[in-house]
Amino acid sequence: MPAMYCPAAFTEDRLDVQHALMLAHPLATLVVGDGAGITADLVPFLLYPGDGSRGTLRAHVARANPLWRALRDGASCLAVFQGPQAYVSPGWYASKAQHHKVVPTWNYAAVQVRGVVRIVEEAAWLRRQLTDLTATQEGGLPQPWAVADAPPAFVDALLPAIVGIELVIDTIEGKWKVSQNRGAADRAGVVAGLAARGEDAMAQLVRGVGAD
Repeated sequence: MPAMYCPAAFTEDRLDVQHALMLAHPLATLVVGDGAGITADLVPFLLYPGDGSRGTLRAHVARANPLWRALRDGASCLAVFQGPQAYVSPGWYASKAQHHKVVPTWNYAAVQVRGVVRIVEEAAWLRRQLTDLTATQEGGLPQPWAVADAPPAFVDALLPAIVGIELVIDTIEGKWKVSQNRGAADRAGVVAGLAARGEDAMAQLVRGVGAD
């Protein structure tokens, strides 16, 4: 069953494009359902694109967080990665001046993945996950911090306070709602309107429609 409503015009099924969004926006909403109900937690994941046919996600949470206990028995779950999003005014459409049959909408790009989670408590796995995640986020800083900068005994003492989460991606869906259903003149108006509001990321996505 599809994870979300997605008309064909908005479907993005290129794995490299889906992965790029996940890498650029790593804070995902992890949705888990069990006998007690449904929970949704924000978790920063690191994607390993080459691990598995669709990639593998790895993260960690505080041991005090009950989330990992709900996942301990191999629960299926949903991770939602939200990319650029922006309101689209009908006043930006060129067609408004022609017939006024236009309404507002919302543009966005998102990826949803499903899979079975494995809980990991091995110190070496946790250290690697911390090191990789930190290196990814610190890489662009003028003076990047590394896990190795902290005293080893300090890091060793912290590892028991976290629990690892590994999700081998079973299914992945991308939805890019970026004005593909509008004509070229309307899309140009959307790009101009978004750019004027500083919504550059979404403007770039709309600008790229039909460019491939």
